[in-house]
Amino acid sequence: MNSTYAKLANPYRIWLYVLVFIPMIALVALGFTNLTSSISFNSLSFTLENFDMFGEKSILVGFRNSFTFASITTLVAFVIGYLTAYLVYRSNFNNKFGIMTLVILPMWSNLILRIDALANIMSENNILTSLIGFSPFSNINGTPLAVIIGMVFTYVPFMILPIYTALEKIDNSLIEASADLGKTPFQTFLHVVFPLSLKGVVTGSIMVFLPTFSGFAIPKILSKGRIVFIGNIIETKFNYTIFNDGALLASTILFLIFGAIVLLRRFDKEGETLL
Repeated sequence: MNSTYAKLANPYRIWLYVLVFIPMIALVALGFTNLTSSISFNSLSFTLENFDMFGEKSILVGFRNSFTFASITTLVAFVIGYLTAYLVYRSNFNNKFGIMTLVILPMWSNLILRIDALANIMSENNILTSLIGFSPFSNINGTPLAVIIGMVFTYVPFMILPIYTALEKIDNSLIEASADLGKTPFQTFLHVVFPLSLKGVVTGSIMVFLPTFSGFAIPKILSKGRIVFIGNIIETKFNYTIFNDGALLASTILFLIFGAIVLLRRFDKEGETLL
């Protein structure tokens, strides 16, 4: 039976190798070459000179901005996400699945359309001003606050879902036992609920941090190009056909993702919070 399943999985393995592993290996390999628009494949050679760009100010600023904004976004998303997931978890709603569906509903729409809509709302003359006469977010487009709001709005569902999944898997008898032992609701949350939901927090934090760290569309649109992430620099490198530098920077992000996957597997070996 197992051999039959293995044979049925072979087409998927082939597509995985062709569409994922081979391009990934090629990307890493390009980072160690001199490939640019002015270099032909016949003139390709191995080089470590591309690593010199990690000392450039623009690259350091890009990494700093990416790390700073991704960290702030993850922290804000954690506060909002945990509060939302916990309230739904402790609520008496008959259809909690429907509530979670509403949470992930914005994720079904195109990312660029959502960010463009946010950019309009954050502009001086926006749709909210036209409809109700005022807008609390008026004229903040192009500021760091606009970028943070955009990233939190976009990625907070990735924090809510794994935390809610972890909370739902907590055995309610443990909470009842804590109450029987005289613990207050806050003590029960602090010593029972939160530790048992920690794997959901870790999963959610990784799922928020990685795309915000490596993304380029949100800072490009909502900061009007004033705040540069490392993703924006990678985009620029490839647009100007500086393939070797772009590939090396992209490989750096790739290794960061692999590290996050290792961390995730350590905290959630069964993948429970990814359901």
